[in-house]
Amino acid sequence: MKYSIQLLMICGSLLGADMAIGQETGNLQVRTVVQKEQVVVGDDGQQRSELMPAAEVVPGDEVVYTITFENISDESVQNVVVTNPIAAELTYVDRSAFGPGTQIEFSVDGGQSYAPAEELTVTENGTARPALPEDFTNIRWSMANELVAGAQGLARFRARLD
Repeated sequence: MKYSIQLLMICGSLLGADMAIGQETGNLQVRTVVQKEQVVVGDDGQQRSELMPAAEVVPGDEVVYTITFENISDESVQNVVVTNPIAAELTYVDRSAFGPGTQIEFSVDGGQSYAPAEELTVTENGTARPALPEDFTNIRWSMANELVAGAQGLARFRARLD
């Protein structure tokens, strides 16, 4: 059986307080959190980067989308696919998508077709050119292996508010 999760994220939600969206789809429980990376000073005086709630986002800021998914059933789940659109007000940050054990593909046509980033093209004024990060409209993570009962997966990417 194939499980596909379509996550609908809208940029306006970024401007609120800590954003977390959760949903349950069949055997999977999915949660999406939007955060900002900030430099904090620890008790030892050392600076380090931490992900914090994206309470305020202004143009030029980068946000980090973290999508976690868990198999809440007693059986393994095959062919898990997580799809996340990139809001029109956001630009994907090149090479920022990752997800352990997944194949990552992108779309430039609103999610109608997907391919690895280096294989995508767009046509401008009748001429095809390689797709750029700002052309990406959706990201898709396809798990290579089954997700056993109780196991979790992770998908993450960065985007910049235009």
